[in-house]
Amino acid sequence: MLITQYPETLQTAVRDQTRKSPIAVRSLLPEDSLEHLTDLIHAAYAPHAMKGLRYWGTHQSVEDTAKRLTSGHGFIAEVGGQIAGTVTVRPPQPESKVAAYRDPGTWSIGQFAVAPIYKGRGVGLALHGQALAVAASNGARLMVIDTAAPASSLIAMYKAWGYVHCGMCDWRPHTNYLSILMSRVLTPIEYPHISCMMRLHR
Repeated sequence: MLITQYPETLQTAVRDQTRKSPIAVRSLLPEDSLEHLTDLIHAAYAPHAMKGLRYWGTHQSVEDTAKRLTSGHGFIAEVGGQIAGTVTVRPPQPESKVAAYRDPGTWSIGQFAVAPIYKGRGVGLALHGQALAVAASNGARLMVIDTAAPASSLIAMYKAWGYVHCGMCDWRPHTNYLSILMSRVLTPIEYPHISCMMRLHR
C-alpha cells in the first residue's frame, strides 16, 4: 500500500531525483502490476477523500482499474525507473451516458493520478501533454475531462491548462458529488513530435 505522508529526507531525495532524472512517459505494459497501479491511484486521491470527495479513484478495485484501462490507452510516467503517475486517454465513447464523451471528435482523460511524493514535479503535466498529443494525432478536435464540482484547486489547474467549463455530469453512486465537465480545443500542429507509431487503433 502506498502512503501519503513522507519524511522530509525522502521528499528531498525525490526532489533531487526528479531534477537529475527526466520524466519518461511510456505505454502501460502487460508486465506492469495493476495492483501497484491501483495503490498509486488510491494514494493520489486520498487527499480528496479526506475532504469528503469520494472519487472513484479513492476506492476502485484492481478489477475496476483493468476495466477502466480497456476504455482507452494507459500511460505510465517514470522518474528514475520508478512509477510516478498514470493516465488513460480514451477515444470517443459511443456507449457513454455523457453526450460530450460520445461525440466523434472528442477524446477524454481518465484514471489521471500522480503518486503524492511526485506531485509538483511536472509529472502530471508530462502525462497530460502525452494524452493531448496522442488524441490530436488521432484526429481529435476536443479533449474533455471531468472532476468534482467542489474540487476548486483541480478546476483551477485545468483552467490554467486551457480548459473551460462545458457542462455537468453525474457518476453517482461511484462518486458522491456532481461533476463538472471541462474541454479544450486540440490543434494537431501543436504536437508535431508525436510519431505515427503513437496513433491508436480504434
